[in-house]
Amino acid sequence: MLYRRIFQFFIIYFLFIGGLMLLKYSLGLSDYVIPAPSGMFHILTAEYHRYSLATLNTMTVAVIGQILSVIMAFIIGILGRQSTWFGSFIKVAAFNIQAYPIVALAPILFILLGDGFLTRLLIAAMICYFPVLLSVLGIMSKPVDDIEHFYRVTGRMRWQLEVKIRTFENLTQLTTVIAGSATLAMAGTIVGEFIAANAGIGYSIRIALYQSDMGKILIALFLIGITIAIYQAFLELLGAAVKRAWTGK
Repeated sequence: MLYRRIFQFFIIYFLFIGGLMLLKYSLGLSDYVIPAPSGMFHILTAEYHRYSLATLNTMTVAVIGQILSVIMAFIIGILGRQSTWFGSFIKVAAFNIQAYPIVALAPILFILLGDGFLTRLLIAAMICYFPVLLSVLGIMSKPVDDIEHFYRVTGRMRWQLEVKIRTFENLTQLTTVIAGSATLAMAGTIVGEFIAANAGIGYSIRIALYQSDMGKILIALFLIGITIAIYQAFLELLGAAVKRAWTGK
């Protein structure tokens, strides 16, 4: 699974680079606009260490933010699973809050909290929280009638058992949603760093943009993509391991 993810990323990335090279040479663009492959390799060797550390910095913030968002999504999803006034209120609040784009809220966070770690963490958590929450709400609100009916008839149904049944029956879907939210968490962190931060790969991209250095931006995109591919593969393997441990298969 890991090798497949990395191989797929390399295909996508080099197709993208190939498209840029086709554009460069067909229009006769200078190396200042789009660097030649040799120039990109030179930038990679020169900036690899610094950009790798910046990417790991961003990834650390994204992972912590994702963990917080998943925990909050499960708490709110479990509380809002019932067809009660409170459950309905939680769902409506989730839908309404999601309507506000993170780029509109990010400046408020930077004004209130500054441009440090906490602001990047909150942006990462917020941008991947709502998709996960909506999936968890949908899963937790949908009864597994064939199984739950037995426990209700026998009087053994408890909310903990109800949550466990619905989680188990939708474990594959939850794993896919959580793995997908990793991309959103990384994107949220990079957006926060790009808007106003003093560290991370998003900050490095912003500096490269001010310098009009396309090569550095392309190298940053490469490191972001390969890091996300590895992390998503890890999450999928972890989900498969949890399912095997749960089912004993």
